[in-house]
Amino acid sequence: MSTNTNHLSEEAKTRLMNFFSHVIEPKEMAKVIRQANYLLAISAIRENQDLQNEMINFENSFYWLNELAETLNPYLSVE
Repeated sequence: MSTNTNHLSEEAKTRLMNFFSHVIEPKEMAKVIRQANYLLAISAIRENQDLQNEMINFENSFYWLNELAETLNPYLSVE
């Protein structure tokens, strides 16, 4: 996986802070992302047993959604 070195703009940071301070706690959002990611993966696998052509995109999407969840609430990195 390649890492993106682009940084968020100040506007994006402000909007994220406003979102998390008024809409949902980061820990709860991470939980929702993990649940949605799991459900999307299971439904895609069940719907299409032959995902070989899309497997790389699918794996990348799954990885990055989990990375976002870990950024919001570092659950998997806790020893």
